[in-house]
Amino acid sequence: MGVMSSASAPGGATLAFRRMWRDLEEVGLDPSSGGYRRFAWTRPDHDLREWFAGECAARGLDLTTDRMGNQWAWWGDPDAAVAAGTPGVVAGSHLDSVPDGGAFDGPLGVVSALAAVDALRERGVSPGRPIGIVNFVDEEGARFGVACTGSRVITGAMSPDRARGLRDVDGVTMAEAMTWAGGDPTHLGRDDETLARIGTFVELHVEQGRWLEDSGHAVGVGSDIWPHGRWRIDVPGMANHAGTTALHHREDAMLGLAAAVIAARRAAEEHGALATVGKVEVTPGGVNAIPSCATCWLDARGADPEAVHRVVADVRNVVADFDALVTEESWTPSTAFDPALAQRISTRLGGVPIIGTGAGHDAGILANAGFSTAMLFVRNPTGVSHSPDEWATADDCLAGVGALADVLEDLAGPTAA
Repeated sequence: MGVMSSASAPGGATLAFRRMWRDLEEVGLDPSSGGYRRFAWTRPDHDLREWFAGECAARGLDLTTDRMGNQWAWWGDPDAAVAAGTPGVVAGSHLDSVPDGGAFDGPLGVVSALAAVDALRERGVSPGRPIGIVNFVDEEGARFGVACTGSRVITGAMSPDRARGLRDVDGVTMAEAMTWAGGDPTHLGRDDETLARIGTFVELHVEQGRWLEDSGHAVGVGSDIWPHGRWRIDVPGMANHAGTTALHHREDAMLGLAAAVIAARRAAEEHGALATVGKVEVTPGGVNAIPSCATCWLDARGADPEAVHRVVADVRNVVADFDALVTEESWTPSTAFDPALAQRISTRLGGVPIIGTGAGHDAGILANAGFSTAMLFVRNPTGVSHSPDEWATADDCLAGVGALADVLEDLAGPTAA
């Protein structure tokens, strides 16, 4: 990320940020692409969880793990605060990535939260409410296909049986992967004890777009998340020889898949939404074999939920001609963050802009579960995300740390140390 300047955050917090960022640079890095492959319940994920635990221990924070495996670190006693009717203020994000993802999506929020605690301690702040830092598991859904699994399960938005039964491309279930990684999938489920400790949640994230860059702001506050969902499309066919089967005798599953991709783009243009087919599986997968089955995943989202559903309906109608099965795997409705909280944060930070986003986040899951939730965005000059080209300057990252520290100081009701 380049050499850090200490202009935007206290010296100790700046040095801690630099060190932590350097610690993470090689974990899960694919040298051939320059991107990261940090998938849930894999070795890189294990290393990241161990790193997080170590950073929390070094700060004297109490670390707990909930029923889904999300990690929570506390400065102060969250249970005493619950008993007193003043549950804690939580910051954080996730450490996993999409395939060949960038360095900032997720980790920036976790590292910034740890550095913000350092900054508050440098200021001599003693929080009136406990401050928590969370590392959510499997936010991207890169391995098992459903985003924000960690927050969905503990809030009850996803059943434990469904989570346990999710499979990766090798047929490994999430339950098996958790077991191999040392977890216990029998404990999966809504976690009311963990949820009771959350009074307010603030997630810092690199912006996935160019609004802040184009408007000249280093930091912004989130207003809402567009509705979005994922659908699996299974197209049947019949395996056969590519060199001996006449075209009119073929049942080629790939034709239905191609039709789905084209239909998604056309429908998105027509209805003013976004649609992407970014993952495909073909069986048997031979160059000289006609596919017996082709599966793709449709990601659709937009400001208007009805427009998104019209896109999916159009695609469904097209692939029906190929006897395809379309299955909804996830749907997240339009998510408005707490408007009063967003305005309070914007004012506290000197009137920074309040902006929306088309990207899903764990903050959105918590907001839909009824929690007072906010997001901070840090400027991304490239506007690119889910790619190695994702970027944020050192000064902007440190501005984000300073902003998050200011917000936590405000929301936690500090007293002089």
